[in-house]
Amino acid sequence: MPKEWRFSPFDEAQVRRLAGGLNISPVLAQILTSRGFESADRAVAFLDSRLSELHDPERLPGISRAADLIVAALGSGRLITIYGDYDVDGVTATSLLWHCLQLAGGKVEYYVPHRLDEGYGLNCEALSKLHERDPSMLVVTVDCGISSVLEAQHARQLGLELIVTDHHQMGPELPAANCLVHPRLPGTDYPFGDLCGVGVAFKLAWAICTRIGDGKKATPRMREFLLSAVGLAAIGTVADVMPLLDENRVLVRFGLKSLCERSSPGLRALLKATGLADRGILEADDIGFTIAPRINAAGRLGQARLAVELLTTANSERAQMLAAYLEEQNKARQTVERKMLKQAKELVTAHPEWADQAALVLEHADWHAGVIGIVASRVAEQYQKPAVLIALPATDQSGQGSARTFGQFDLHAGLAVCAGDLLKFGGHRAAAGLRIDRARIASFREAFCRHVSENQQVTKEDLELRIDAEVRLADLTLKTVSELDRLGPFGRGNPRPVLASTKVELAERPRKMGEGERHLDLRVRHYGKVMRAIAFGRGEWADEIAAVQGPISISFAAGINRFRGQENVELKLLDWQAEGATRTQTGASSAIPQNSSG
Repeated sequence: MPKEWRFSPFDEAQVRRLAGGLNISPVLAQILTSRGFESADRAVAFLDSRLSELHDPERLPGISRAADLIVAALGSGRLITIYGDYDVDGVTATSLLWHCLQLAGGKVEYYVPHRLDEGYGLNCEALSKLHERDPSMLVVTVDCGISSVLEAQHARQLGLELIVTDHHQMGPELPAANCLVHPRLPGTDYPFGDLCGVGVAFKLAWAICTRIGDGKKATPRMREFLLSAVGLAAIGTVADVMPLLDENRVLVRFGLKSLCERSSPGLRALLKATGLADRGILEADDIGFTIAPRINAAGRLGQARLAVELLTTANSERAQMLAAYLEEQNKARQTVERKMLKQAKELVTAHPEWADQAALVLEHADWHAGVIGIVASRVAEQYQKPAVLIALPATDQSGQGSARTFGQFDLHAGLAVCAGDLLKFGGHRAAAGLRIDRARIASFREAFCRHVSENQQVTKEDLELRIDAEVRLADLTLKTVSELDRLGPFGRGNPRPVLASTKVELAERPRKMGEGERHLDLRVRHYGKVMRAIAFGRGEWADEIAAVQGPISISFAAGINRFRGQENVELKLLDWQAEGATRTQTGASSAIPQNSSG
């Protein structure tokens, strides 16, 4: 279904005042006003955010007791085991807390469950093995545990001290751990509830560092650690697709800088292996599309411990070997992903009756349980409905599933309604995991699709492409586009500005590029200015655009392509329309005032 373009409203006089008052370009001024930053003070506060804006960690529910317990365990020489997760958020959280406790002189180990054999979160067998290894150890979870009611009870029966730190959706009953740390615990009022697992781990490390300092400030050594740990927090925050607002925006903004200046040997090796090492500036997209997939690939293919080892090793040679291995794992993951997406589309084609259903529930015997989450995201986006994909091995009576939402549908709540058909589930509004008996899949499909149908109304806004400003390509100078980066880091909740230009001509015939000709390379001309635009995964647009008679309108994000010391403005094409197609405008004017003051 084609998206409807909707131009953000703005007041032209207000844009001029903001541009003149802050000495910024009208393009940036319009985007700021359209996003609600109408006064100069609010705009400056947003553009120039500081680390000091992070909330005091002592305000995070449960963190004071957790930090006290951990510091006491450090003082008595007890073994502390960090129980993590196999995705990027869990891997970075595990690594961050491990570094903190190591620097504090602690006896610390980590345990990351095997994605395919154990699944997500705490499990009783693992807790029993940890207790058998050392009954006096302290177990601290990161990025998991808030829904592990039975497992926490098992730990209590064993006499195993357990601290749960998590950020996922809570169930009606909380686990009876010795301490719970979660930004949204009932009865608490932490000012920002959207920290991810590594964000919570960072706050816990901060609280520990102050305690082993003078009680208010960390020692210089631990302060330096915290400044480097912001880089790990940034990786997990972006990878877990958390809203880049409030604390998350601060963590990612300064974390990107930290990755360039304070990376561990493992991160340096990973940056070198991915070609990012020589970049003086990193963007959130570098995490989302380059760094995170490689860390994730290890966990998806059952080797998450190697990703943690990469982020914790001090051995440069070992780091290089691990980085190279993750690079190969990522290539293998991409191959598996493409095959699975093709199979998912074939399943939908083979069942035309699913076209009218409000959601998709697909299962396949050949699917890899570690990759179904990525493919579920692609399916939900392409078919514009919530999607559940289930890896169902022919030799197993149960399957592992991943679900991704579309629009504003609350996925976790939907799975809770269908819990009678599930063996296990967990997650949050936008993404969740589950385990299901093969005999219950048909029943689950019917119940889940019915619930989505009754509780989700795909709105006009869900299908809109929101345009921040209409511009002339000639106005997108290196200075202006660099200035737009001050709005970043970009991601969920703070998207990269979407711009549009009308009456655009082709400078040359569109061409397909990349493996399988999956991508589009386009040269466009606008009032004499020629620029390159690319569209990833949209190779089919080449023939469609070439067939248009006359000019087109394009919507895009503008960025700077840095290659071999050269910098050029490049457009990431998001959508296009033949000139004259219907566009929706919500403001008095869609065009940028043309007198530039920046």
